[in-house]
Amino acid sequence: MQSRSENAVDFWRGIALIMIFIDHVPGNFYRDYTLHRVAFCDAAELFVFLAGWSLSYATGGPMTPHPAGRVVIRLIARAVEIYRAQIVLTAIALAVLAATALVRNDTIFLEWHNAGPAFFDPVRTTLGWVLLTHHLWFFDILPLYVVLLLLAPPFVILGRWKPRAALIASLALYCATLTYNWKLPTWPSDNGWQFNPLAWQLLLVLGFLGAELKHDTRRSASFRTIVDWCFPAAWILVAMFAGLTLSGFDPDPLSVPEPRFFFLIDKTNLSPSRVVCLLALVVALHPAFSLARDRLGWAGRWLCSLGRNSLPVFAMGSLLSLVAQLSRFILGGSLTIDTFTVVFGLLGMGWTVWFVEWRSRSPSSPLRLS
Repeated sequence: MQSRSENAVDFWRGIALIMIFIDHVPGNFYRDYTLHRVAFCDAAELFVFLAGWSLSYATGGPMTPHPAGRVVIRLIARAVEIYRAQIVLTAIALAVLAATALVRNDTIFLEWHNAGPAFFDPVRTTLGWVLLTHHLWFFDILPLYVVLLLLAPPFVILGRWKPRAALIASLALYCATLTYNWKLPTWPSDNGWQFNPLAWQLLLVLGFLGAELKHDTRRSASFRTIVDWCFPAAWILVAMFAGLTLSGFDPDPLSVPEPRFFFLIDKTNLSPSRVVCLLALVVALHPAFSLARDRLGWAGRWLCSLGRNSLPVFAMGSLLSLVAQLSRFILGGSLTIDTFTVVFGLLGMGWTVWFVEWRSRSPSSPLRLS
């Protein structure tokens, strides 16, 4: 029998975490075998969509919804938890870069992934990364989540009352963002957010509403009928996007009409092509976990455990990917090094799961300061 802890959301979230780790090591041989090579979207879109799906569970679900006040407090508390993780991650990443620069006697590492302002303009940049207005590259997904969770309460509350109204509101904000190029400011460097929360909120809302409709006994039959009806079309779209991606299709920003973000494959502002591609993949692959669950054995359980502990696993994966980037730069790229770093990363994320779950099962120690 399937354990309660094993479910499709955690399974796919575990796969997304592995792909994010691999994608965060540029030039890595295995990066050619992750989602972005055959689709307009990548693991980041999948992860945000699944975060929205989990949001339904975290706020009680459609049949036993939490009161509005509790929803707001729950989401703010989670945003604070993720903010705390982001601050610790940024501090450790800067320390790793500083240590590498000292050991190698090379200041190039001080400018790695937008870290230069933190070392050469520390007063303003320290304020920036504490206020989430300055991000290190490859460490900018958690700031997106902080803002998404702070934006989520009105969509969750409205979605429980009028799902269609919540979707319309989310789409209106998304379309206005792409039309007028709305974005959150960065400071002290003016290089923009890698993930614009005003656009990416659409995926979070779509995930939330999908979970609500699936588990609402009044609407689930109609929702499943629609999904089944869309299943063949989804596979056609998946094949089409794969063909376009493999052919190198990428519209020229100067040749598309305005508002141009609607016609590009832009990740920062989550162009519609990326949203449609992700939704097609979700519909096409939604039966996969049920079909593979009994065949994957320990591997399936391990993937679910990664997804079940997504925040600590993501944090560890981010740091290990930085170490892998630096190692690859210093030692040079090769299949052997790439294989070693991927295996090292997977073992590190697996150890993180073991430690977090061991700690949660251990009796409280009188020495714990929490």
